Amino acid sequence: MQRILSISIYTLAGLMGLAAFLYPFFLPEIEQVGTQSASSISFSAGVRGTEALILTTGLLLLCLVVLLIEVQGQTVSAKMVAALGVLVAITAVLRFLEVAIPGPAGFSPIFAPIILTGYVFGPRFGFLMGTMTILASALITGGLGPWLPFQMFATGWVGLTAGWLPHPQSPRWQLFWLTAWGFLWGLLYGVIINLYFWPFVAGGGATDWLPGTTFLDGLSRYAAFYVAASLLWDMARAAGNVLLILALGLPTIRALLRFQSRFQFEVRG
Repeated sequence: MQRILSISIYTLAGLMGLAAFLYPFFLPEIEQVGTQSASSISFSAGVRGTEALILTTGLLLLCLVVLLIEVQGQTVSAKMVAALGVLVAITAVLRFLEVAIPGPAGFSPIFAPIILTGYVFGPRFGFLMGTMTILASALITGGLGPWLPFQMFATGWVGLTAGWLPHPQSPRWQLFWLTAWGFLWGLLYGVIINLYFWPFVAGGGATDWLPGTTFLDGLSRYAAFYVAASLLWDMARAAGNVLLILALGLPTIRALLRFQSRFQFEVRG
């Protein structure tokens, strides 16, 4: 029963995230606020500020409920909270270093550990790892704004889906799946995160959202927008993910497996 309740809450969180990203496309009219580069997340705080606060609060409450349910159940031990806290803190520090010493374009060192953690500990742990890392790093770096819950959802999905990857015995095949996933999410993260502001971008050009447009026309406009404004930025993130996983993936997996064994987790998807 507790397992079903936990999965239901994760499903609710996923649906809430999808609704948050997609509902502007179903509005008859949207208050647009001017052109905006996809590589810059300095979006007008007044457009989605209130809903961002509601989404952040709702997502945090759902994560807290999930932790309480799973700690009380048999899926994991109470030490999951301690392990999650340690891993989130380490990854959040990586984002602080990213801000202090900027890397190329959209590269970020936080995605590789989130993917690896989700891969080892399972999808639900990976989702919590992704969402909590973004929150903790935003508090450390001052990156608070209307974009925060959308980043939390998208990064949580990175960790969640990493737990669904095949787990072959061969380290070479493990590395193959992880690097492929790191590259894919390097691009897909940008594709998803741009949606939180793209419907509000004005300009009337071929890359702008127009309320009432057909699905195919909207998809074509977004594809043109993405290629023009975000693709190169996201390619740097994808390449960085691949390089980090190739360099540190297998040693990190071995360390996480020892960590898991020491604390005697029983984490299931």
